[in-house]
Amino acid sequence: MTQYTGITGHLRELDEATGDWERYQAITLAELKADRDRRNMVLHALLVSVQASIDIANHLVAARSTRRPETYRESFAILCEEGLIPEDLADQLSDLAGFRSVLVHVYWRLNLDEVYGVLQNDLQAVNRFRDLVRAMLRSHLFPE
Repeated sequence: MTQYTGITGHLRELDEATGDWERYQAITLAELKADRDRRNMVLHALLVSVQASIDIANHLVAARSTRRPETYRESFAILCEEGLIPEDLADQLSDLAGFRSVLVHVYWRLNLDEVYGVLQNDLQAVNRFRDLVRAMLRSHLFPE
């Protein structure tokens, strides 16, 4: 096994989840609030997308840095410090890592307006990260 295996597996997960996320952007805020099944589908797609991004980030940090993140947010800051992702993307992904913690730990207190905002506005950051990671892999930034 190489360090590519973990990253490529998470990329496949990310592809599937972001495809769902993109489709779910057609759901209205009213539908999100009224339909528990749709809400659960959206939350699952967001959670899997963000978690896969975090897992990829942690693989990259392990491969490229001597630092070890203490939080999921810090994983993206380290990638930025290592010059692997730009600062604006690191900030966006760090915010999504914080959102992931809310999804997992205080689900019962979710603000559906905030969830809807993430659904409509944050897919671009995740896709941008995925594309950068693919470019890194293609350029053999991580030799076997």
